[in-house]
Amino acid sequence: MVRMLPAAPGVVFQALTDPGTLAKWWGPDGFVIPRVESDLRPGGAYRIEMQPPEGASFFLAGEFLDVDPPALLSYTFRWEDPDPADRETTVTLELHGDGQGSTEVVFVQGDFATEGRLALHDEGWTQGFDKLEGLLRRR
Repeated sequence: MVRMLPAAPGVVFQALTDPGTLAKWWGPDGFVIPRVESDLRPGGAYRIEMQPPEGASFFLAGEFLDVDPPALLSYTFRWEDPDPADRETTVTLELHGDGQGSTEVVFVQGDFATEGRLALHDEGWTQGFDKLEGLLRRR
């Protein structure tokens, strides 16, 4: 997935990594993020609590693999108490400034165990990036 976001790479990187900012845009529409824990360094861990519109909270967690502000962020992604169709994936975000105050974000996540899980994540990331874009436009 490639997205052009209306902010410089440093601002976008901060929005991708700052727990308070991340909680404002993360996840599919209707979800609330009550808590984000993050040790932003290679080998550091993170954990995100997600609250769907209905039902109990659930968590995702992982480890940062590469943290190179403001150009690159990579981490593992695993659901706590995963669905049988889930497995740990790797997320990589490359940020490229356009020299005019916007940033191209190249996002890759994989490998997924099933096409259904890929589609679910694609929908969630699309909605999350839409919210991030709106947040950046309002700043």
